[in-house]
Amino acid sequence: MFSKKFLDKLNRNLAQWDKEAAKYRQRKSMPRFFTISGADIDELYTPLSIKGADKDDHYDRNLNLPGQYPYTRGIHHTLYRTRLWTMRQFAGMGTPKQTNERFKYILAHGGTGLSTAFDLPTLMGYDSDHPRSLGEVGKCGVAVDTLADMEIIFGGIDLAKVSTSMTINSPASMLLAMYLAVAEKQGVAFDKVRGTLQNDILKEYIAQKEFIFPPRPSIRLITDMIAYCTKHVPQWNTISISGYHIREAGATAVQELAFTLADGFCYVDSAIKAGMDVDDFAPRLSYFFNAHSDFFEEIAKYRAARRIWARHMKERYGAKDPKSWLLRFHTQTAGCSLTAQQPENNIVRVALQALSAVLGGTQSLHTNSMDETLALPSEKAARIALRTQQVIAYETGVANTIDPLGGSYFVEALTDKMEAEAEAYFKEIERRGGVLACIEEGFFQQEIAKSAYRFQREIEKDERKIVGINDFILEDEEIEIPVLRIDPQVEKDQVAFVKKVKAERDNAAVQAAREKLRQSAQGDGNTFEAILDGARAYASVGEMCDVLREVWGEYVENQAAMQAS
Repeated sequence: MFSKKFLDKLNRNLAQWDKEAAKYRQRKSMPRFFTISGADIDELYTPLSIKGADKDDHYDRNLNLPGQYPYTRGIHHTLYRTRLWTMRQFAGMGTPKQTNERFKYILAHGGTGLSTAFDLPTLMGYDSDHPRSLGEVGKCGVAVDTLADMEIIFGGIDLAKVSTSMTINSPASMLLAMYLAVAEKQGVAFDKVRGTLQNDILKEYIAQKEFIFPPRPSIRLITDMIAYCTKHVPQWNTISISGYHIREAGATAVQELAFTLADGFCYVDSAIKAGMDVDDFAPRLSYFFNAHSDFFEEIAKYRAARRIWARHMKERYGAKDPKSWLLRFHTQTAGCSLTAQQPENNIVRVALQALSAVLGGTQSLHTNSMDETLALPSEKAARIALRTQQVIAYETGVANTIDPLGGSYFVEALTDKMEAEAEAYFKEIERRGGVLACIEEGFFQQEIAKSAYRFQREIEKDERKIVGINDFILEDEEIEIPVLRIDPQVEKDQVAFVKKVKAERDNAAVQAAREKLRQSAQGDGNTFEAILDGARAYASVGEMCDVLREVWGEYVENQAAMQAS
């Protein structure tokens, strides 16, 4: 990439520059410069910082052109010049009717994709009328109990024309089945349905803890869905392998990168073991990353992720279809970086985080609202978050050229470093017996806990500045932005509605569907086919999850193993 003669001359020039720069360093006590993840940042980056820069094949092996292997510079040849990223806004609150109204508001104001948040009872597989749901119905997302709720949420929205993302994990199969049943009722063929299901249960055990069943049957549930969708719903992204929550739990950028891709490889291994050809399902796998506040570290993370995935899919799994080599990803700005203090500052944080995702080549982006540390977003806050993306897209010029930071010595050196550190984690995970073994022994959880503790200590010791938290503080601050509050009547109305649906449906058909699901779970039938039958019969999320609880049991984390790890 660079000739030996050029690099030798640069070395000499750099030595002379260093002597001159030393005079300026002596004038001031220099603080430590390091990333949010704790990695030291060099004073200056040059071609000498790039590993292998003296090799003739370095450019082809590590960079190449956009749309060409190993896709460091992006998976599309023309990137945003021909199509901007999908601008998603997270919605889901209260009743299905309220969520439907918010969806229509987002679409009317320029949103190009819908992202659905579900309430805690739905996430944990309980119906709104279950005793454990008391006080939580509709609070952190929309309550969905049966197909009747999904029909209301997407009423008047043509599922052939929108792309929908759903944030759901253990009951993911049930929610997708209900979505497909709505499409059927609209007359939309399954091969026209587009969207993404989070459906990444491994990160639940690692970080978010919203699991129901043990890891191994949970993997089977996902594999059954992948098999069904590969045949019948070809445009649906069957799983969004999620680093977002791993990062929110306190992981570093490298840990987010390594643990998320390791999870992805685990799903690939499971599908291949189930008899699927890698090129049949891999093109519909997608990723979900965090956009944190360290601008260049995040950009390097996305670039490294694409390169690692491409190399492993081609060289490790022998995928022949170039589509299998492409790491497609959605990004969400970092919720954990937002502050309740001076919440308007969050608009600035989100804008810079979103810009890093765009410069990193994301295919889809969600921008958090400034008030999300206080409550679900208000309409005004959600609109500002969407406008942030539109300003980046149409006013900054960053979409005018492909990979504008490609070739930056700093960015390329960071990318190489993150790739090497991720590969070291892969070796350690393999040495410990693989992803499932690492989950069971608490390896991932301990690594994240150490990183979260380090970051918090840096803030407490004033080694790291957070505006409004440990510096630039406003005394006696009063929060004046409007906050969305969920009316307690929402829960009463939803409980009454689910009871009404259960009373009026064909309960014999529901029981037949539940029995089919039980037999599939006990044997080797495809569980998703049985779940789809249950959704069509208006079986509830809780009723279907209860069948699987009875067959597979509920998972209890091994706290002793994690503490000993």
